[in-house]
Amino acid sequence: MTPRLWEGEPDSVPAAVSRGEKTRFNLLEYQHAETKMKLVRYGKAGKEKPGLIDAAGKLRDLSEVVAGIDADTLAPRALARLAKLKPESLPAVRGAPRIGPCVAGVRNFIAVGLNYADHAAESGQAVPKEPVLFNKAPSCIVGPNDDIVVPRGSTKTDWEVELALVIGTRASYVSEADALKHVAGYCVCNDVSERAFQIERSGQWMKGKGCPTFGPLGPWLVTPDEIGDVQKLDMWLDVNGERMQSGSTSTMVFGVRTLVSYISQFMILEPGDVITTGTPPGVGLGRKPPVFLKAGDTVSLGIDGLGRQAQRVVACEEA
Repeated sequence: MTPRLWEGEPDSVPAAVSRGEKTRFNLLEYQHAETKMKLVRYGKAGKEKPGLIDAAGKLRDLSEVVAGIDADTLAPRALARLAKLKPESLPAVRGAPRIGPCVAGVRNFIAVGLNYADHAAESGQAVPKEPVLFNKAPSCIVGPNDDIVVPRGSTKTDWEVELALVIGTRASYVSEADALKHVAGYCVCNDVSERAFQIERSGQWMKGKGCPTFGPLGPWLVTPDEIGDVQKLDMWLDVNGERMQSGSTSTMVFGVRTLVSYISQFMILEPGDVITTGTPPGVGLGRKPPVFLKAGDTVSLGIDGLGRQAQRVVACEEA
């Protein structure tokens, strides 16, 4: 059974968010039997502290153990040390603080386009023979439940639920056989996109991909040994409580192993780099007629074992 993100609310978008209130989720509801160590960052934007979710779903503070959830912490030896901790020995965090993006200090935010054949079809594009790569600005990264800000001049702000991975060790010219050894963990990403900027303004896709707040990451960074088969994860996304996307990582055109190896042929992947791996069908652009986000809308999304996100859409003037 999929856990609820919001205490006392149905599995869809909570009523309080629909009313536009600044509601915070209940971490005690974040519990999957198949995952044990989930790394998080919590607190005010720009001042997040490191933490983890214990087996009982409680947020524990890691500030006395590591400085942050960043490139240093993502190294294999550092993660191995964290895995040996007894979570119950760590201070419990009281209340329900804001959850920030699950990794700090991201220097490279790489995205993969048209990586689900049915999404390519709804976008009117051919299935690519090689991965389509573009960049999202690291400055667009926000927490999993922070507001999505519609950019100035936007008419086609869209949603995309995606599996993201975070690099743990330097990767250059790696083989597919060794590719997953370089992955520190996985998380949920909403690859928020502005289609007019992306498609109609010529040039590279990044114009419509890197606007402020267009990269919610988290709530957790889940280590690979806790997630099982990363190519068998169900994912979903709702807008205003209506299911828009349903898919599985099993239908990727290029799997995670292939993507890490492929990208490493063209650039050096460093610890803390994020790769978001594409979206299944059901985006606003592909609906008939197309549907796009507007101020007052709510978006909720999740991936099996990786948690959920819930965002409120606001106009640029409100942000």
